Amino acid sequence: MNVYVNGETKQYTENSTIADIVSELGLENKRIAVELNKEILPFNQYAQTTCQEGDYIEVVQAIGGGQGDSFTIAGQEFKSRLLIGTGKYKDLEESRLAIEASGAEIVTVAIRRTNIGQNPGEPNLLDVISPDKYTILPNTAGCFTADDAVRTCRLARELLGGHKLVKLEVLADQKTLLPDIIETLSAAELLVKDGFDIMVYTNDDPIIAKRLEDIGCVAVMPLAAPIGSGLGVQNSYNILTIVENANVPILVDAGVGTASDAAIAMELGCTGVLMNTAIAAAQNPVLMASAMKKGIQAGREAYLAGRMPRKRFASASSPLDGLIA
Repeated sequence: MNVYVNGETKQYTENSTIADIVSELGLENKRIAVELNKEILPFNQYAQTTCQEGDYIEVVQAIGGGQGDSFTIAGQEFKSRLLIGTGKYKDLEESRLAIEASGAEIVTVAIRRTNIGQNPGEPNLLDVISPDKYTILPNTAGCFTADDAVRTCRLARELLGGHKLVKLEVLADQKTLLPDIIETLSAAELLVKDGFDIMVYTNDDPIIAKRLEDIGCVAVMPLAAPIGSGLGVQNSYNILTIVENANVPILVDAGVGTASDAAIAMELGCTGVLMNTAIAAAQNPVLMASAMKKGIQAGREAYLAGRMPRKRFASASSPLDGLIA
């Protein structure tokens, strides 16, 4: 049976208990707390509580003081550095499972006209991906003018009850889906004046990235490569320059293809990565979502650790003193 443990899907045999899971995690006799389906489970009930298909389990422990490795956007703190889109999945259930496997806290949604002939009983995306569980990030995907993008953001604010955090993208053409920078700058200025918190999709130009920050965008999101291309980070030096000169979060948006691409973006010092096609177009989207989560974590840890310097020639890892002649 499938059980969700700390956001990851795990398989256990029927009649597995919470005690069995704690033991399998190597946490037996450790000071931990367990939440089962959002209810605290007392320690003395671990052995008697049998897991069911689809249970949600959170296992927590105390760590050193401080805020941990979180980041803040528009005054809200987040722990997951993987942001995920909701398009291109085969159905809403696959979308839900992939998002859960990714551990994402911020989920992007496109704003589209309702289908007048839609079956009244047909589920809505927000019924499956609850705003109570995720930070919903309305997206102006498909907008080609500043005016359309501004109108879309205002409709999103109404739809979500005054929600101010939006992702702005204004595209130049259907073929490349590259950003129209002139229209993007214009839309950003209007939306900031209108009280929106803007996370903005842009090209990998450090000058434009800084300009968008100066306008008041709360996060700048340069592309790694064209949307949906899966090519990975194509201009690491520009991304690095953007990161080094920024006073707001920098998140790579678009062009990631696999977990190693996500890790590279994080090793450059990016705050996070937003992706959709890389997961949704994978042969196994749920498994790829899990891989992306791990790639983001590995890249972030490598960045914090500080990589060894590159060298032209070999350097022995074992001492040369005391060799047997």
